[in-house]
Amino acid sequence: MININYPLLKPVRMLLLPFSLIYGLIIYIRNWLFDKNLLRASVFNLPIICIGNLAVGGTGKSPMVEFLIGKLQGSFRLAVLSRGYKRKTSGYALATSESTALEIGDEPMQFFNKFPGLTVAVGEERVVAIPQLLHDKPDTQLILLDDAFQHRWVKAGFNILLTDYNNLFTRDWFLPTGDLRDLPKSARRADIIVVTKCAPDISLAEKSHLIKEIKPRQNQQIFFTAISYGIPYQVITREPWKPNKEAEVLLVTGIANPGALKKHLEENFNGYDELAYSDHHIFTIDDLNYILKKFNQIESPGKILLTTEKDAVRLQKFSQQLRGLPFYVMPIQPVFMFNEENQFTRLITTFIQEFPDQA
Repeated sequence: MININYPLLKPVRMLLLPFSLIYGLIIYIRNWLFDKNLLRASVFNLPIICIGNLAVGGTGKSPMVEFLIGKLQGSFRLAVLSRGYKRKTSGYALATSESTALEIGDEPMQFFNKFPGLTVAVGEERVVAIPQLLHDKPDTQLILLDDAFQHRWVKAGFNILLTDYNNLFTRDWFLPTGDLRDLPKSARRADIIVVTKCAPDISLAEKSHLIKEIKPRQNQQIFFTAISYGIPYQVITREPWKPNKEAEVLLVTGIANPGALKKHLEENFNGYDELAYSDHHIFTIDDLNYILKKFNQIESPGKILLTTEKDAVRLQKFSQQLRGLPFYVMPIQPVFMFNEENQFTRLITTFIQEFPDQA
């Protein structure tokens, strides 16, 4: 495996503990100011659902947003508002057919491409972006706030907090020593807590143990999800590929936590190699040439290139070079454990339908 941007090792991060203490103090003061209404969040007269986490890195926010879009788009005129992380622009922008990942970010571009007719907008300051979004799309009935749990200037009516099964917020520490960007006790603000990326064979006993560790409030419910992988498709043409266990795979990733995907490849293919870039990496022509060079060095006639949906969005600009290659995208979606999907969906739809100002 070749890791282009290898993260700091945990022992090295421990040297940064003093900075973590300072960071934690700043976050504590900020939350205290909001809790005491010395800093005031804005409230809007339509249902707003926030999907977020307490840690940096991949906890499965995008698959959860897509799950909600799939469940709600047919019943409500919804919009997704994201920050547009790592885009090359700033301020508010509404996604159009002319938009690119560089302009609005890879995740918003992924939502827009995947769900025809969906309203997608970006804006760092959600409290400013929401009125602009409603001006552009006045018939909007529901807004999904992507990755906004720690952005308290907007008071969402419903909060969904995600935490990785392999890195629960209860076992984490503040940046830069750990991955937390908010206080663990901020989990109390969530209406639902979802433990993501669970082992497919998680037991009822472990479920009970994790619930006790998280210690939800009486008004909170905890759900558990695993990752389900779909049928890979060609990165440009979207032609499906039937997985072949004998294929030799070169995995190209630029996401925060590709661990689950790598485990899937280990379990379903004879072997793979990886080119790992930093999260939200903007691929250049030099990157592409290096990827193709490594791919061409593989001697197997059944070799393929494989990437994630987020990375595929950032590779679309190389459509001419990639169209004829065996370069495939691995789609994912969350799967609710213990037959609790209907219960989860019912809580969401009940909130929307019972919202006081919902038409």
